[in-house]
Amino acid sequence: MAREDFNKLLWFLAVAEERSFTRAAARLGVSQSTLSHTIKQLETRMGIRLLTRTTRSVATTVAGERLRQTLAPRISEIEGAIAALMEFREKPAGTVRITLSDHALESVVWPRLRSVMGRYPDIQIEFSIDNGLRNIVEDGFDAGVRLGENVEKDMVAVRIGPDWRLVAVASPGYFANRPVPRHPDDLIAHMCINRRQATQGGLYAWEFSKDGKELRVRVQGQLTFNTSYAMVDAAMSGYGIAYLPEDIVRRHVEAGELLLVLDDWSPPFPGYFIYYPSRRQNLPAFQIVVEALRYGGVP
Repeated sequence: MAREDFNKLLWFLAVAEERSFTRAAARLGVSQSTLSHTIKQLETRMGIRLLTRTTRSVATTVAGERLRQTLAPRISEIEGAIAALMEFREKPAGTVRITLSDHALESVVWPRLRSVMGRYPDIQIEFSIDNGLRNIVEDGFDAGVRLGENVEKDMVAVRIGPDWRLVAVASPGYFANRPVPRHPDDLIAHMCINRRQATQGGLYAWEFSKDGKELRVRVQGQLTFNTSYAMVDAAMSGYGIAYLPEDIVRRHVEAGELLLVLDDWSPPFPGYFIYYPSRRQNLPAFQIVVEALRYGGVP
């Protein structure tokens, strides 16, 4: 393969990751027509169809997906090696890409990284909001943020937040003509606000625990979201019971706008950790981000 084709491979990887020519073109800073023409040239040269295009979406073919999985970790290694050279600069520099949920970003990550941006203007941080469980190596991320129980065993993990819990809440109006649930199984008879898990494709089964007994309940209702903050508004508007991080509903509960139910069935669990491959830990810009996020550290 000619040297100029390597740039085409990088452009293909961007399209495969974004699943959109429009978003990939914006990310690369090129026109959509130029990007499309370049990918067609690559497919012609390789003699393989890499992408399936429709009017609304782009997906990798079997061959294209294999190429993406082969390229992504290698490109990440090259970027890491280049980033490591930045330690010879007087000021730490580089881009750190993090995948995380909206709740992790709002409750822990952004409050602690806000000041970092001011102190280190040559460090760029890209946040990708995703409530699913991403493969950070294959998807080209430097790190991810997950609850402690979900961190992969082969990753370095650093705790960045305290234990917290999910709680069931609904508006007083919702319970005006309905009984308050006393046991998780009672939720089956209620309207509930569901959460979809992006990478697992299904609806989250609400998890409860009491006196060593664990229960998972699949609930039903009119609404399903993949973001916590929209669920708060839906619950306050009387659309049913929502199961949400306690910190984002606490003020509404204290104000009487939401009622907390099944409190004794909602114990705390390990909070958020930032996790990453061991090869990332020696990069100066990345170290600064991790230390700023470390639980108990000074932001």
